[in-house]
Parts: sequence; structure tokens; C-alpha cells
Amino acid sequence: MKSTGDAGGSRDSAEQRREQMLRAALEVIVERGYADTRIADVAERTGTSPALVIYYFKTRDQLLTEAIRYCEDIWYAEYLRRMAEIPTAAGRLTELIAMNCLPGTDPEPRSYWLLWLDLWALSPRSPGVAAVRQKSDERWRDAIRSIVLAGQEDGEFAPVDADDFTITLSALLDGLAVQIALMDPVVPPQRTYDLAMRFAAGQLGFDWKPAPKRARKRGR
Repeated sequence: MKSTGDAGGSRDSAEQRREQMLRAALEVIVERGYADTRIADVAERTGTSPALVIYYFKTRDQLLTEAIRYCEDIWYAEYLRRMAEIPTAAGRLTELIAMNCLPGTDPEPRSYWLLWLDLWALSPRSPGVAAVRQKSDERWRDAIRSIVLAGQEDGEFAPVDADDFTITLSALLDGLAVQIALMDPVVPPQRTYDLAMRFAAGQLGFDWKPAPKRARKRGR
């Protein structure tokens, strides 16, 4: 009979292996796109067999959705850590927008937006992927809405409809994210940040001014 410690060690080992596969899946999908990603690619990158990857994830669609969840969990853990250190709602909203737009501010590489391009493309034809997309959007909108409501309660923000603002800002950031993922030279990250901040400040009625150009450079 295995001891409790042995069982715990086995679970830890399995979780580490699963996390390793998720990170490998993220890398492969970003490099090649979901359509050209094979279970065998993830197995090769992690030094395991395709059968073991299938044991953990069953299908390619599940691998994509689990990779998105994993990436999101990393992002939200960092988001919550940062929010706890910012005393004002305006400051928290500014940081949230920066985490989505500015290299060196986001907790994951900008190339991870490419995962969302694949997720959006698959959603209309895959109920399972569509469900993950819906849950992800709900989580994202809840994050924005909670900041807006807190700011209104504290008198920082104008009494706009919080739901309408949340939907509009989330859609704006998603649209700008496509330009970031495609590396559109006309819409670089700093410009997306400035546009989103100008919209948010104008709607919610708080002061914000773009940083001088010489202070805008950011790097990892």
C-alpha cells in the first residue's frame, strides 16, 4: 500500500507533467497556429509520447481550450496581485488596460494574443470551444465591471451605465488586441493603450494625459 506522502508526490508529479504539456502547447500553437499543431508536436517538445498527451487532454480542441485557461489563470493571478497594491479605481483600470496593451506591462508575451485569434476562429463551429470563449469573456467583463462599480461607489467615476461601459471597453480592447497580434505598424501597442485610456477617461470622467513621448518606451 502506498503511503499518503507517495500519493501526494504522484499527484504533484502528474500536475507538473500536465503543466509542462500546457506550456508546450502554448508555444507550439503560437509558433504554428492551431490548425498546424499536432498532438505529436506537444509530445516531442515535452519528451513524452503522443499517447500520454492524449491521456491528459483527449483531443486537440481540449488541448487548445485548456491552454487558454492555463494562460488566463496566470494572467489573472498577476492581475489580482497588482490590483491589491493600487488604492484607486482609476489606477486599477489604468493598470488593467496597460496589462492588455503594453509590452513590459503584460504578464504574458504579446504573442499569446495569437491564441485568442485561434479561439475566436474555432468558436462558431465548436460548441466546446464556444463555451470556453463565453466563460472567458464573462470573467474578463466581470474584472472591468468590478473596477467601474468600485470607482462609482467611491466617487471617482461618473455615474455611467457600468454594463454598457464594460461591454464597450472589452470589445474595444479585444479589437485592438487583434492589431497587436498582427503587429500592425499603424496601430502599435502604445497607440492602442492611449486610445483605450482616452476612451475610458472620457467616459468615466477621470483625469488622464498621455505620457510624453520620451517616457513611453517600455521593454521587458
